[in-house]
Amino acid sequence: MLTDAERQRAANDLMRAEQERKPIPQLSRTFPNIEIEDAYRIQDLWADLRIAKGARVVGHKIGLTSRAMQLASKMTEPDYGRILDDALYNDGAQIDANSFLKPRLEVELAFIMGEDLEGPGTRIYDVMRATEFVVPALEIIEYRTDVPRTITDTIADNAAFGAIVVGGRTIRPMDVDVRWIGATLSKNGTIEESGVSAAIMGHPAAGIAWLVNKLHRVGAKLQKGQIVLGGSFTRPVDIAAGDVIHADYGSLGAIGVSFK
Repeated sequence: MLTDAERQRAANDLMRAEQERKPIPQLSRTFPNIEIEDAYRIQDLWADLRIAKGARVVGHKIGLTSRAMQLASKMTEPDYGRILDDALYNDGAQIDANSFLKPRLEVELAFIMGEDLEGPGTRIYDVMRATEFVVPALEIIEYRTDVPRTITDTIADNAAFGAIVVGGRTIRPMDVDVRWIGATLSKNGTIEESGVSAAIMGHPAAGIAWLVNKLHRVGAKLQKGQIVLGGSFTRPVDIAAGDVIHADYGSLGAIGVSFK
């Protein structure tokens, strides 16, 4: 375990990496004794620094929702981070690629909460009942440390969250079977990835149920109006200045975004 001073130093280092657009060494190398509890506390402290500069938490993201990614990270459960209001983009946005260090992009679904939801014992049907809307979304993932990274590096680094792009057709959670929403992801006219939402733990609301129960342990909950990214159902695609992205969700519409 780390001391409070070491946790604060790690949060400060991550903030500096973001501000200077220069990755720092992995926290697991700088602090060899770091544990998962430390990593989540560092994330808290980093978020406090961002909030002090005017950002506002508007939701959460969930990562490591696929079994393959959990095995690669030597984890048995997902991880989570925060969504900040200054990292929200709409369909058609032109985004400055230089505002990220090592951006990659994933296809996801975003759940918009219609009521507060807290654990313990939250299940998929509780999530579906508490969700007002589901909307197609893209997550830009970001690394503010060097690679390769351990799970503690990723968690401390806000679960690799960079930004979110929302678009397409807004639906109510029971309008369609949300397990079988498919999408293709094209970069510069070439399909790079495709997937179906059932790949997210068997049901895209499963990760959100896990998150609610996890947040309960630290005295937190999901709040009405918050956005929750349920996890990716494609592999990440590298992006750079000049790239044009098109994600086609079939009957749920599409998201287009470009990088300058």
